[in-house]
Amino acid sequence: MILAPSLVTRAALVGSVLQLALSGLRHFVTSLTPVTVLYGHMMLAATAGYLYGLILGQGYARGALGGAIAGGLSVVPAYGLSLLLGDSDGISAVTLTAIAIGTGAVGGAFGQMGAILKKLGY
Repeated sequence: MILAPSLVTRAALVGSVLQLALSGLRHFVTSLTPVTVLYGHMMLAATAGYLYGLILGQGYARGALGGAIAGGLSVVPAYGLSLLLGDSDGISAVTLTAIAIGTGAVGGAFGQMGAILKKLGY
């Protein structure tokens, strides 16, 4: 099997909780710039991908694919919350999701690297 659905679900769930916290923080802390929030969403999507790749540890391509899915899924609830709170417009939904998919894939590849280092004892 190429993907481990339970791992994708767990990584996406962890990412979603963190992404929702960032979206809530964005609503109440008005000094956060949009660039800062975007960077935070990118890093949290990459973290979800990293967790998937680290736990799976079955190759860079599998880690990147699962990481991309986990990263993309993790940003969707947070973006929905931002829309409901009026902090975002509907135009940037596709862009934010695409960025989250890309950073999740990179995180998944780095997670595979972490899995290799873990096996080597580092």
